[in-house]
Amino acid sequence: MATARQVFLDRFGLEPQALGDDEQDPRLAAILSRRSHRAFRPEKLAPDLLETLLACAQSAPAKSDLQQFSIVLVDDPAARRIVMGSAPNDEWMRTAPHVTVFCADMRRGQRIAAWRGYAHENDSLDTFLNASVDAGLSLGFMMAAAEAVGVGCCPISLIRNRIAAVADVLALPQGVFPVAGFCFGWPAREGEVSMRLPPAIVIHHEKYDDSQLETELSAYDRRRHERQPIAPHKQRHVAKYGQSAECTWSENAARQLSVPERPDFRNFLLTHGFSLR
Repeated sequence: MATARQVFLDRFGLEPQALGDDEQDPRLAAILSRRSHRAFRPEKLAPDLLETLLACAQSAPAKSDLQQFSIVLVDDPAARRIVMGSAPNDEWMRTAPHVTVFCADMRRGQRIAAWRGYAHENDSLDTFLNASVDAGLSLGFMMAAAEAVGVGCCPISLIRNRIAAVADVLALPQGVFPVAGFCFGWPAREGEVSMRLPPAIVIHHEKYDDSQLETELSAYDRRRHERQPIAPHKQRHVAKYGQSAECTWSENAARQLSVPERPDFRNFLLTHGFSLR
């Protein structure tokens, strides 16, 4: 059994301040040592387990109990090619035993209001955020449940790169849009624990304080590069910035953030039932 100190070291590459070499609670250790899986055995989950995991997804908290999300299971190979894309290195996504798409859903609330004889007056930016968070929480709960029983999984945000095509193939109506895809199944190999930013950057006490950001990031970059160097094919925007002999996490993140992503997303929402007012 891993100790609390060991799982902390694996996650951050840092000595914890309070955790020692006592055995970590296995429920907490499972979360602290979680990893994404991108290779699966071909068999599908048993129907009762799949039903349970989907029930866990619906057990997530939801803003005002409105439950503004939907989940679409995608088994058809042709639909998967559209949802997950056609790039050769994405084959694992298309062939995962299970593929789902978590959607923000304002439409259900609109239909409920109309059914009960009320006007729906919340086609707003706040509803867009609430529905998106509901979908994200649902995905997180399903992921935690899956990993608790040894099922591997990986969330997929790139489906929003082709959001109109995804919405079309899944017949998503006005007021519903895809937040993320989700691949899962029994792992074919062990995943890797990604080293996270140090708590000193992410956790704030009483007031937000990022005065030590550059210092902490420099140390993090060194730790992460020593253990998990970024492979050349994972460096961002090489055509624009060139390939670096030592591409650190902050360098790669800055490169990614320097080029606009999904510039058509807002226009899609505006033509798909969201006013964002």
